[in-house]
Amino acid sequence: MKHFLFSFILFVVTQLSFSQPNVLSERAEISVLTIGPGNSLNDSFGHSGFRVKDPIKGIDLVFNYGIYDFNTPNFYLKFAQGRLNYLCGMNYYEDFYNAYISQNRSIKAQVLNLDAAEKQKLFDFLRNNIKPANRRYLYDFFYDNCATKIKDVTNIAVNNTIVFNKPKDFKEATFRTLINNNLNANSWGSFGINVALGSVIDRQAPAEDHMFLPENIYRFFEVATVNNKPLVKSEAVIYKKIETPEATTFFTSPLFVFGLIALFILYITYKDKKHNKRSKWLDVVLFSVTGIIGILLLLLWFATDHTGTHQNYNLLWAFALNIFIIGQLLKPKASAWFVKYLKLLVILLCLLTLHWIIGVQVFSIGLLPLLIALLVRYVYLIRVSR
Repeated sequence: MKHFLFSFILFVVTQLSFSQPNVLSERAEISVLTIGPGNSLNDSFGHSGFRVKDPIKGIDLVFNYGIYDFNTPNFYLKFAQGRLNYLCGMNYYEDFYNAYISQNRSIKAQVLNLDAAEKQKLFDFLRNNIKPANRRYLYDFFYDNCATKIKDVTNIAVNNTIVFNKPKDFKEATFRTLINNNLNANSWGSFGINVALGSVIDRQAPAEDHMFLPENIYRFFEVATVNNKPLVKSEAVIYKKIETPEATTFFTSPLFVFGLIALFILYITYKDKKHNKRSKWLDVVLFSVTGIIGILLLLLWFATDHTGTHQNYNLLWAFALNIFIIGQLLKPKASAWFVKYLKLLVILLCLLTLHWIIGVQVFSIGLLPLLIALLVRYVYLIRVSR
């Protein structure tokens, strides 16, 4: 059904594009629309689009770069590999507006201060971009997304003459900080992102690179200039989100869940110590899980085109080699080198802590209880393996 609907919408949008007038009147306006965050993880960072309005020609359209095609062969594999093409989409403004109102997401508009020739050039570019042969682009979360396209396309319309000044409340930040500012630190979305993304996003983001987030497009456009005049002619809040109380989710949060798991690991370790034994099943589970996660992180680093998954020091706790050590855990007496391997795991956890303290990479707070439990368990295993 999704595939059918997408194909139908694509057909309608294409027909809509070519049925619109080609030349804008002198009363035409082009605005940048900034959509506030939604409830789901993929909506947490907002959205951006162009609104082209011409009351004389009866045009009121929104162009945006946030659509993907479920008909793409191997869709989920390409998404995981970072090789998925996104699409330029087009809607009637009324439909676009109603869709986001129904989701209770704020909508802000900035009318661009363009002359007639620049507005026409921007409109022509968008009309050409919406054609089936031109509408695909290789998505990148940080450098080529629905927000960065707004910056790039606007610059094309004015021959790359925009000067992006820093907003008054601008603060230097890493890419990870910019992401985390839009997420609840103790949420599963934040946990997954901070485990999957590596230390490359813990470097300071250049000022203009802050514009990978729609809200920062709004803030930078607000103070930008073009040919010694403001880029934005006027601003308006079209719809303000109705604030609603958020449900308490602590008891399903990563910190609570991993806290329970950590307490369970510590309890079993305490019982093992008290009875001078080792629960092999627990060690098999821990080494299997950390090993499998480590392999997945290595694949994200080396087998995908994602720019943010490189140099991931979560591999210091999710150690991929653990999966190959399970045989040692099942033996009545482990090999002599196994104690050295366990000491290596303790050293790696200490290195992770050092990386966290000095800022090489910031890790999810939800990991804290698990890291403590792993350290205690590894130290106990060293003791009993001797």
